Amino acid sequence: MDAAAVSTDSPIVKYAGARTLLIVPLLKDDALIGAIGIYRQEVRPFTDKQIELVKNFASQAVIAIENARLLNELRESLQQQTATADVLKVISRSAFDLHTVLYTLIEAAVRLCNADHGNIAREQDGVYQRVATYGYSEAFTKHLMNLPVTPDRGTATGRSLLEGKVVHIHDVRVDPEYTFVAGQKLGDYRTALSVPMLREGTPIGILALTRREVRPFTDKQIELVTTFADQAAIAIENVRLFESVEKRTHELATSLENLRTTQDRLVQTQKLASLGQLTAGIAHEMKNPLNFVNNFSGLSAELIDELQETLKGLPFTDKARGQLNELTRTLRDNLEKIVHHGKRADAIVKNMLLHSREASSEHRRVDINAIVDESLNMAWHGARAEKQGFSIIIERSFDPAAGEADVFPQEITRALLNLISNAFYAARKRKGQAGDERYEPTLVASTRSLGDRVQIGIRDNGTGIPPDVKEKMFDPFFTTKPAGEGTGLGLSISHDIIVKQHAGWIEVDTQPGEFTEFRIVLPRTAASL
Repeated sequence: MDAAAVSTDSPIVKYAGARTLLIVPLLKDDALIGAIGIYRQEVRPFTDKQIELVKNFASQAVIAIENARLLNELRESLQQQTATADVLKVISRSAFDLHTVLYTLIEAAVRLCNADHGNIAREQDGVYQRVATYGYSEAFTKHLMNLPVTPDRGTATGRSLLEGKVVHIHDVRVDPEYTFVAGQKLGDYRTALSVPMLREGTPIGILALTRREVRPFTDKQIELVTTFADQAAIAIENVRLFESVEKRTHELATSLENLRTTQDRLVQTQKLASLGQLTAGIAHEMKNPLNFVNNFSGLSAELIDELQETLKGLPFTDKARGQLNELTRTLRDNLEKIVHHGKRADAIVKNMLLHSREASSEHRRVDINAIVDESLNMAWHGARAEKQGFSIIIERSFDPAAGEADVFPQEITRALLNLISNAFYAARKRKGQAGDERYEPTLVASTRSLGDRVQIGIRDNGTGIPPDVKEKMFDPFFTTKPAGEGTGLGLSISHDIIVKQHAGWIEVDTQPGEFTEFRIVLPRTAASL
């Protein structure tokens, strides 16, 4: 080509002094991708061989350019795949830490797509809130977090939510429908990309990227952001399903625990109902002979008076009359003792009948001090009847503020009787072993208000409990008493009554050879029963 055919204002003519030019196009699939140009500063045309050589150079240049393009694409693809793999690793390690997953996704999307900022919004209780941001100023981040996304065309995220598809705004300042002007100025961006996170075709969130300058995202970048949006949707759905399963599992576990508690309570109630029936039967059987004892002892005392009146008119020596008077006085004293102890026995039987009539399935409010005192009296009478000559000092330390509690009275009495009877046994056993005349068996019963709970204490100065026995003392059928003196069920039943039926607990403090103290803590209300 003659340089004269080129404008004299052309730089190559004006500055390089070109006179002869050769321009060979770089073509790829008939598409122009560049050119090779050579020139001479004199008019001297290039030969055909020279032109052919430049054409070969042009073909090699096309191949080199294409190889470089492919290599760059490969490097970019590998970089994206590596980064995506790293993101997926983070997601897999933090599967149920949704905040970490979403923050990792938006950070990776911003970095891999050469964006400046980004945010993720998700649906929570019908409202779309931003839950992760990256790259924005603190002021704009705070503004976004307090601003729900609404489905409208005034913002890229709102438009994407409204349409359920990708929204790509090259320049928000020239978009006629874009109305989020104040936010755009505060956020300092021009190009915006919003991709919906879909579940079964319905948006459950939005992943948005922005750039400060007008620089549209490429198709590959949009495709990558779509992949991240899909991952975010999967992560949100996984967490939703996990929370649903966890909630259901918790509900099932609670139901199972309630069922077990109800079953335990039913078994315990049936046991105590049987004990109540047995107690009632024994009390009724004892009531009849006691009535005869009390009635005939009273009548016999009256007959002594009649006997003395009858004997007054009969001739007896002074010695004989003195002996008769002595005998009648002794007989009267014996009858009075029979009447006295008969009334005591009758009172015990009445208490047994009273407790046996109380339905074990019903609870009511009772005075704690009163029920402890009544249990002490019943246990003391029982021990006196069982062991002749039984003696123990009973001290009462009742808190006036102990007040009332909603309990199963029959079961609480049964538990207290078991603990008090064991305390009597331990004190009596130590007295038999001690050989110390100064030792005095003592039991201290106490109550204490704990606000919404109440504490009952039973402390004895008996033999104490060894550590190996303490570990098994509440096991059914475990006992250290000799054969025929204990069944091993007393403490087991007491534990079930306090813990399983009344949602309370039992604490045991003991020192072998010194003392044992049981502390029962009960809730005041029936809410836990």
